[in-house]
Amino acid sequence: MAKVEHPLDALRIYLPDGSFEPVVQLINQYKVHLTVTKARKSVLGDYRHAGLGANHKITVNGNLNKYEFLITLLHELAHLLCFEQFRNRVEAHGKEWKNIYCVLLASFLQLGIFPPDIQKALKKTLLNPAATANGETALLLVLRNYDVVKKEGHTFVAHLPEGSLFESFKGRIFRRGKKRRIRIECVEVATGQVYSFSALTEVKVIQG
Repeated sequence: MAKVEHPLDALRIYLPDGSFEPVVQLINQYKVHLTVTKARKSVLGDYRHAGLGANHKITVNGNLNKYEFLITLLHELAHLLCFEQFRNRVEAHGKEWKNIYCVLLASFLQLGIFPPDIQKALKKTLLNPAATANGETALLLVLRNYDVVKKEGHTFVAHLPEGSLFESFKGRIFRRGKKRRIRIECVEVATGQVYSFSALTEVKVIQG
């Protein structure tokens, strides 16, 4: 995957107002080589610890909205701080990482840079951070409201009323069913088969 290198000052366009200076301070303090990448389907960000004579490396997808970019960056910085303190002696997303991430996230919440709905969702995250961004369904649904590019006529399965129709999977038509824990059961109209959808699946709304 091609990557685009950015001088630190260029980070301003990726970050919410009021967050640039504290982010740069962390990057400089821990000698982070930060790379903004093109969109990746499997990950939003990544951390690689420093090798001999090298810097810590963090990548973050450049297609994220400013708030999601910052939150993803803080997630990866927490991995760095956890490695600095515990090396490889703890689990990647164990209690040590969670504690560090919560402290880091709380420090940015105090800056007042997040809109009220994101701030409310992040306060819930502080209670028990998920190992991956995809595990933060409620938070991601709020963050999606701030995406710059939106597909007309599309929405997320979670936002559809029960019983409504939508198109997905190369023109296949489904009816939205009940939520089962964190996923949503939907019935394919043509076959009657039941499928389990992520609440974050983006689909085309069928009117009527």
